[in-house]
Amino acid sequence: MEITRQQYRDKFDRACISVADELGQGMVLVNQPLLGTQLQGSMFRSDFLFRSQIQIGIRNVFSTTQVEQKLRSAFKEQKLDNINFEFGVTNVNSEVEMSSRGFEKSYQDTVTNQLRVLAIRSYREESKVFGALFVLTPQFGLSVFSSIKWMLAGAILFMLVILTAFYVTIRALLNQKKISEIKSDFINNMTHEFKTPLATISLAVDALRNEKVQAEPERAKYFMGIIKEENVRMNKQVEAILQAALMEKEEFQFNKKKLSVHRLIQQTTNKYDLQLQRKEGKINLLLNASRDEVDADEVHFTNAISNLIDNAIKYSDGPPDITIVTSSNQKQLFVQIADKGIGMSRETANHIFEKFYRAHTGNIHQVKGFGLGLSYVKTVIDAHHGKIRVDSTPGKGTTFTVEIDLSHDNRED
Repeated sequence: MEITRQQYRDKFDRACISVADELGQGMVLVNQPLLGTQLQGSMFRSDFLFRSQIQIGIRNVFSTTQVEQKLRSAFKEQKLDNINFEFGVTNVNSEVEMSSRGFEKSYQDTVTNQLRVLAIRSYREESKVFGALFVLTPQFGLSVFSSIKWMLAGAILFMLVILTAFYVTIRALLNQKKISEIKSDFINNMTHEFKTPLATISLAVDALRNEKVQAEPERAKYFMGIIKEENVRMNKQVEAILQAALMEKEEFQFNKKKLSVHRLIQQTTNKYDLQLQRKEGKINLLLNASRDEVDADEVHFTNAISNLIDNAIKYSDGPPDITIVTSSNQKQLFVQIADKGIGMSRETANHIFEKFYRAHTGNIHQVKGFGLGLSYVKTVIDAHHGKIRVDSTPGKGTTFTVEIDLSHDNRED
């Protein structure tokens, strides 16, 4: 900025000097030898010249408009086209002979104005001075800034582009790092999810081969039940991965029809009886909605409710205690699935519906899953033009609330 200021000042000085020299040259031409006469005897002689000693004022040679035009042309030549300036011209007695309209007022301000005072002198006679040219530019700092504003704007724009590119690059790197971590997490979880049931099935098969077990139908039935349960569990994991692929491609196919949500909830909870008995847990059903029929895809909507119940069981610290409550108004049905589990922080709740996101519980395999369940739930609820929200308190539990429109002929309009 200081370099630009000095360059601006140098251009300003050069323009003022050129105009002062031009005014001096004009005064020299006027002050040329004049033809004179002298009386000698009774005869007049007119064959000699003499120099006029009469002092000619600058205003007798140049007008105010001419001086202003000369200054403007000089500034334009120095590429200071839009400069604001005031000027004044004095004679040898320091009397103001001409000035611009705002010169006197601007002359009083010596802090913000740049002033240049130049003698209007003769080229031939160094000591011959005709007066002085005063040129000043009001608000010199603003004039400097105005002269470089486009350059400054370009620099700022370039800086913004650089910063934007830097931000995009850093964000891309962070996203790439996050994706890499999610990928590693997913592979680790998938390996664990399939390895555990396969090992359990293998042990159950080995047990069934034992003659003592074969001799006891109840024990054999128990091990066959384990194999069936683990097989169902593996099928669920495969289904979750396939659902994630469909979500990625947005290829969900919905076959909507009128469904009783109360019946659907009862059928879904029955599937978790064995799992709840093993963990000594329970599901409390408070199906209070006066109207429960909605237009929905039975498979996907059932899976969504099932995922929410499964999520409540997985994140229960101790025996699961789950309550499912339904209510309705004239147009909508509300389903609340609440647990008394470990809960989650506000930050976790803000990301819980993101694909592959899993709440940190200390051990990555402490809670099984791929982080796809709740993302799938939200996709299904959104596809049914519904809403889902979560309320949770760490250490006290979590409540998921699903809001969906009632079937058209089941509303009270």
